[in-house]
Amino acid sequence: MLFRSLVRGLGAWDTALITIGIMLGSSIFVAAALVPRALPHPSLVLGAWIVGGVLTIAGALTYAELGAMFPRAGGQYHFLKEAFGPFSGFMFGWASFLVAQSAANAYVAVAFADYLGAFIPPVSTAHVILSVPLGAWTWQVNTVQLVGAAAIAALTAINYLGLKEGAGVQNVLTILKAAAIVLLCLAGFAVPAHTTVNWFAPLPTGSLATGLGVALVGVFGAYDGWYQATFVSGEIRDPERNILRGLAGGVISMTMIYTLVNLTYLRALPLDALAASPRIGESAAEALLGPTGGRLMALSVIVVLLGCLSSGILTSARIYLPMAQDGVFFRALDRIHPVRRVPTASLVAQGIWSGVLALLGTYETLLGYVVFVLFVFHAATGVALFQLRRSRPDATRPYRTWGYPWVPLIFVLTSLAFVINALITSPRDSLIGVGILALGVPAYTWWKRQPQG
Repeated sequence: MLFRSLVRGLGAWDTALITIGIMLGSSIFVAAALVPRALPHPSLVLGAWIVGGVLTIAGALTYAELGAMFPRAGGQYHFLKEAFGPFSGFMFGWASFLVAQSAANAYVAVAFADYLGAFIPPVSTAHVILSVPLGAWTWQVNTVQLVGAAAIAALTAINYLGLKEGAGVQNVLTILKAAAIVLLCLAGFAVPAHTTVNWFAPLPTGSLATGLGVALVGVFGAYDGWYQATFVSGEIRDPERNILRGLAGGVISMTMIYTLVNLTYLRALPLDALAASPRIGESAAEALLGPTGGRLMALSVIVVLLGCLSSGILTSARIYLPMAQDGVFFRALDRIHPVRRVPTASLVAQGIWSGVLALLGTYETLLGYVVFVLFVFHAATGVALFQLRRSRPDATRPYRTWGYPWVPLIFVLTSLAFVINALITSPRDSLIGVGILALGVPAYTWWKRQPQG
């Protein structure tokens, strides 16, 4: 007998830690250099991170109403399905499995291994262990990719053991990495600043709107993942209250952490040095605390990335279970372990595909293709709230989005702005992303034609 239900074993604290665990990745320590590059003014830099946090909170409040209405495994899959029909939910799940979530897990895993190489020299992109000529292309596997794939396998195995084990490891890693970053920032504040911050310096010349748009690309890259706790809605206790608490609490906590981190950066190095740094976190820590500070930051990033990977594996595997149960995905994934009560088949399938992407080395390119698609789904999910308010006015809504209709409208418009920006700045990648998504049309048709039951 296959159990058809998961165990509601996650509280508000777990949900908030999952949100923090997903959001706190490498972007704040690497890609954050994009912000001072686009906005060379300390007040604007800090303002961009605060604005990003406020807009992300608008998204969290929007998703919280939908999550409380449909507290099921898969989250966003159900929101789109209930508002616009099964095809829209399937397309989200298809994009998630094929590229978005699986490639994101591969990217984080390989980034973890790359940072680990600073402490374990044999783990290096230069250490190639396999080289296979395939026509004009040569497939190579290095030890960084191999360790990344091993990290995916290890964390998938932990999550296979059960929700308690998976969430427990994820919670410990999240607490460790958040504490490490906060302590490093406080240590940075305990020493004299290496540069004077002029908060009231003259504004830079040029279009501030253009600069803000570019900066927000980096900011939202760091805030990304805030919505993934809704994927485990089917395992959250008292979801009517705890989804909101977890999402909002996690996003607010991350806004505070990112603000603290950027204040530390601004005390460490001049804006032009921050903008030019390939690893802004290590550069700032080394400037304030010396070489030891840089090493400690690199060590912290290792823990940060491992925790981010753990959260990603835990949450994204829950998308494919309801798809299989609805008959629009591999039927073998319609399995909940009778003892462990977790979607073990989905975990294994996701782990295998993410590991393959890590070994193929195509994850980063694929992620670039689907940025456009991800924001399309965000906009559609925001619109889903309006659609469900109209089509199901009498439905039970344990939580109603604060500030409706303005808060969800701001979220939708922000998502659409990123869609338009992607089309303008990366038309080729956006069209390839649409092409990848379009592969789901024949796949959906095929699955719908399969006998049910």
